[in-house]
Amino acid sequence: MASASALIDAHGRTIRYLRISVTDRCDLRCRYCMAETMQFLPRERLMSADEIASLAECFIARGVHKIRLSGGEPLMRGDTVALAERLGSRLGNGLDELTMTTNATRLARHAGALAAAGIRRINVSLDSRDPDTFRHITRTGDLARVLDGIEAARAAGIAIKINMVALKGLNEHEIAPMLAWCGEQGFDLSLIETMPLGVIDEDRTDRFLPLPGVFEALSSRFSLVRDSFRTAGPARYWQLTGTSTRLGLISPLTANFCDGCNRVRLTTEGLLYLCLGQDAHVDLRAALRDGGPPAVDAAIEAAMARKPAAHDFRIAPGAAPAVARHMSVTGG
Repeated sequence: MASASALIDAHGRTIRYLRISVTDRCDLRCRYCMAETMQFLPRERLMSADEIASLAECFIARGVHKIRLSGGEPLMRGDTVALAERLGSRLGNGLDELTMTTNATRLARHAGALAAAGIRRINVSLDSRDPDTFRHITRTGDLARVLDGIEAARAAGIAIKINMVALKGLNEHEIAPMLAWCGEQGFDLSLIETMPLGVIDEDRTDRFLPLPGVFEALSSRFSLVRDSFRTAGPARYWQLTGTSTRLGLISPLTANFCDGCNRVRLTTEGLLYLCLGQDAHVDLRAALRDGGPPAVDAAIEAAMARKPAAHDFRIAPGAAPAVARHMSVTGG
């Protein structure tokens, strides 16, 4: 039963999970995510690490017990490790888990410090293990740097989940090998349907790969048993028999999961978005600067009434994105 201070939206859902995009910048240019020539926010528009931490602590006071740092690529920001250290100090004192989503290009340098800060689990975005395909999807990526980052995280004792966006005609033939590799390595794997966020250079219709068909194909090659395991995220899980690996499916288009949404997203500018696929938001940085934590608390409380029941994702030829902002703005 929710405590008196818990955040409950107008649809009866309790908000326990905050995702923070600490920067919209990324050193990759994944084709399904952003345009090749992206315009990122000027650095002076980003919140300070102290402001991010202060807002996060307001959420912790209202019952949020899991925080994920994301981006963009969070490790492109120079003070992300220091932010993780400050938030990590709240573990066991209102916060149950601090995690990160990263493309791992800079992870080798920071894995030890992140582990010391209290991060025990990370999601690594990796859509291909073929160097040429990886470079094609990311436009700029060096697969070896990513694999080095993954190994450094493992050596630091951080559990790893691979996030793989399923892309028709690009990496669909690599999904089964990726699952087999994760089973060998002891990593979890989440497959994700591409989402219509922001304008890109390509037509997402050509790349959309529905996960029900993918799962059916995997089931013919692997022994997969339904698993009741849940994180705070939307994935549904299956156990890969004979391994410690779980396969997760995140299917916002073919299997809407909004009825159980427990998440809100904070951008690096201080805007709290109440749904990944809707534009409803409130400005928490303005509230913090104008009235401190009490004003932030009032703004968060008021925002709960505005959280939509569901997103409105659809992919069709010529269809506009669900929202103009890219995924890197609100974080993965």
